[in-house]
Amino acid sequence: MLGKLYTISTPIGNLSDFSFRAIEILNEIDFLICEDTRVTKKLLNHYNIKSTLLPYNVFNENKLTDKYIKHLTNGKNMGIVSDAGTPCISDPGYKLVNNCRQLNIEVISIPGPSSLISALSISGLPTDSFYFEGFLPKKKGRKTKFEFLSSVPSTVVIFESPYRLLKTVNDILSFMGNRQICICKELTKVYEEVMFGCVKDVLSVLSKIDKLKGEYVIIIAKEGYKLK
Repeated sequence: MLGKLYTISTPIGNLSDFSFRAIEILNEIDFLICEDTRVTKKLLNHYNIKSTLLPYNVFNENKLTDKYIKHLTNGKNMGIVSDAGTPCISDPGYKLVNNCRQLNIEVISIPGPSSLISALSISGLPTDSFYFEGFLPKKKGRKTKFEFLSSVPSTVVIFESPYRLLKTVNDILSFMGNRQICICKELTKVYEEVMFGCVKDVLSVLSKIDKLKGEYVIIIAKEGYKLK
């Protein structure tokens, strides 16, 4: 009998944002595949969960996918988590899930937190249609990507690190214009912050911060959108 793979969402900051079902599944599975075993161990310790952890990240996923598929075809039930939020969303996991689908191994979602959806829900910008870009290219293809994003007829969502936030917001101004944006920082954490306004106003705020820290979700209104 084939095993099952569970994609398990974990808190994006506040450890209380963890479902009863997720805890139940974690206590039942044979192996837990995780992006960083050290990060996941902290969460498991908080809930006194004893799981056998297996690594899986952008550096080793090609090598380990076949190994984990073998566990599943041998009847082992496995879970996969990212460091925070919903796995496989701008995080490793797609290749494993894709292989499972091809082999008719059941993949089950254990839903929960997602910085993408959480940020959209508090952005104050239209959410009836949106385009998720994830992380932008650092150099090659960046200009082409922004030119494409400027033509997308819906809200655009980008992930960004503190090291490139100012550059990205300046690029938004250059390529997409002075649109309405919302930048969410460290959602559900102690230093959660939301910046809302036109790009120039948000840039003015960001330029006064000595050292940018945390993880950011940038939400950009479509061209021509006006606040009502």
